[in-house]
Amino acid sequence: MQRPSVCKDKEGNKVMAAPNAAETAQAIVTDVGGPENIISLTHCATRLRFVLKDASKVDAAKLDKIPAVMGSVPQAGDRYQVVIGGAVQTTFNEIMNLPSMSGVGKGLTDADVKARERAKARGKSAWLDFFFEYLSDSFRPLLGVLLGSSLIIAIAAILDALHIVPFQGVDRMTAAGATWVFWDSMWRSVLYFLPIMVAYNASKKLNVDPWIGASVMAAMFTPEFISLSTAADTICTETPLGTQCVAAIAGLPMQLNNYGGQVFVPLIMVAVLAVVYKALKRIFPENIQMVFVPFFSMLIMIPVTAFLIGPLGIWIGSGLGYGLAWLNNTVPLLFAVLIPMLYPFLVPLGLHWPLNALMLANISTLGYDFIQGPMGTWNFACFGATAGVLVVATRARHDEVRQTAIGALAAGLLGGISEPSLYGIHLRYKRIYPRMLIGCATGGLTIGILGWIFSPVKTGAFAFTSLLTIPVFNPIWIYAISIAAAFAVSMILVIASDYRTPEQKAEFEAEREQAAADLAMEKARKAAPAAVAASAGGGVATLVKTDVVIAPVAGKVVPLAEVNDKVFASKVLGDGVGIIPSDGHVVAPVAGVLVTVPDSGHAFGLKTDDGVEVLVHVGIDTVQLEGKGFTVECRKDERVEAGDLLAKVDLDVIKAAGYDTTTIVVVINTLALKAVTPRPPSVVASGDPVIDVTP
Repeated sequence: MQRPSVCKDKEGNKVMAAPNAAETAQAIVTDVGGPENIISLTHCATRLRFVLKDASKVDAAKLDKIPAVMGSVPQAGDRYQVVIGGAVQTTFNEIMNLPSMSGVGKGLTDADVKARERAKARGKSAWLDFFFEYLSDSFRPLLGVLLGSSLIIAIAAILDALHIVPFQGVDRMTAAGATWVFWDSMWRSVLYFLPIMVAYNASKKLNVDPWIGASVMAAMFTPEFISLSTAADTICTETPLGTQCVAAIAGLPMQLNNYGGQVFVPLIMVAVLAVVYKALKRIFPENIQMVFVPFFSMLIMIPVTAFLIGPLGIWIGSGLGYGLAWLNNTVPLLFAVLIPMLYPFLVPLGLHWPLNALMLANISTLGYDFIQGPMGTWNFACFGATAGVLVVATRARHDEVRQTAIGALAAGLLGGISEPSLYGIHLRYKRIYPRMLIGCATGGLTIGILGWIFSPVKTGAFAFTSLLTIPVFNPIWIYAISIAAAFAVSMILVIASDYRTPEQKAEFEAEREQAAADLAMEKARKAAPAAVAASAGGGVATLVKTDVVIAPVAGKVVPLAEVNDKVFASKVLGDGVGIIPSDGHVVAPVAGVLVTVPDSGHAFGLKTDDGVEVLVHVGIDTVQLEGKGFTVECRKDERVEAGDLLAKVDLDVIKAAGYDTTTIVVVINTLALKAVTPRPPSVVASGDPVIDVTP
């Protein structure tokens, strides 16, 4: 193993040089048992997350001595975390670039690892959980390109609204010219070939060679397949949903369809392919599987998809289209409610596309369309739920979801595109759907009742239902009130109840607490020496030896394992104690530098002169109070002495809000110290020793 080289200081003494990034990466891999012991590697904001074959092979002592490693944390099973801090991305890249890591864990993402853990915890609704996971994992990797194409559409919609370039319901080549037809190709590249991309991701989800799934679906998009519609023996007929052609293949009739954007077809196809693929792998010996499994999979599945699965998906969509047309003519009020209630299920499966054809047919034959108005209430219920997620994610500082919501909301409100919201957020967090459906029902009832009393909402143009296309609907005021109601109800419900399950929320809060503590301690290592020097007025500072951690509050000491927080109780963040406080004066438990002082006042991180890192966390989940009841009496980077006042806390405010007041004191870098020994439970006064420390 490559270790840091030996150098000499100014006096000629031998010292260890700081390892470079490649040496650090190699050292970490070696100390977790080598590449052969690594199943997968991912990372969060501050930590490398290993899934190992055998966690007992980790050399924790050597691992913790690597300069870039702030600590190592064993997890349940054979999972292991290595705390790096802010440089985790660089370290991760260096590890994955090591020649010895070629092919190791590259097929697993952090989402894959978490999906495996979710699968272990499935209960009586396992099939429903898996269904949502199947949909979510089939679309989640496409979020970026969906957002990109959606924004291209949004630009076109804006130009159309400003009457600069025609976009909706027109022959683009004739009305706008070749330049804007080329513009269309940039966003259609994603939406048209979406079935191939979905087939690839769905195959990965079901542990099938993804290129086989993509190849089967791609056969329906080849020029040869498309040209079958012009063959001499192909029969084409006109239907309310457009031209329908049937080709004779080996004497058998095969319905020809445009599969662009048809997501339901690849989802069914891959489910069948998984059965065929795994059966073939059992039939053929391993040494010939590489050739014959793909060969027979394609030989079987391409005809099955072309003759059966593809037309089945289209028939389902077409049947829905005919049924909705009949329902609108028979019971228009029910139709107005049913459309927005159905769309949340039609869009993820790609079954909404035949309705688009029906809308165009309505405009062509009737001069107006009656579907787009109720459909618009679904869209805005969807965007309202996304807006609610944005508010909650911003408040919770869930940056990944916040950024996704911003992009999805822009694509939705400006371009009328719901897919980024659905695939990027709503299918990931199943709590959203019930709340969004209430918004759909509210919008549908509003547009149905007002349309029944006054006049049904119609449009003479095929429109992406966005803010920019509101003027194409008539009566405009009914449509505007309806979409506003749908948007507001969905948004309010999501904000009021959160988009995360309690388990998802707890997982996120735990990871955030970990990341904050990791980064704070990383900064402390750099800040402490400078702060000590500054406190000495530029002279020589006298280092204070740390041998005890005192109680930051008066109260009853309890073992850390009894604290009602699984992260602290498991000692993942270090050893320490909990104190049920009897008063709200919080003092410094050690002398040192304050490296963490959040505005909320609920936590304080300190580093002593001799390297002891202590975290004081006032209450459990009190970050949610956003500073209410907390008065901070200190500043970040300030040097304090043991017993100095850090904050005044109104314990009654915490209790009234329903939060546990237990104050937690942990030594963050426990693993790097010789000994950290919590004292037995007792009733203590502020300043009494509660933890013995040997640096």
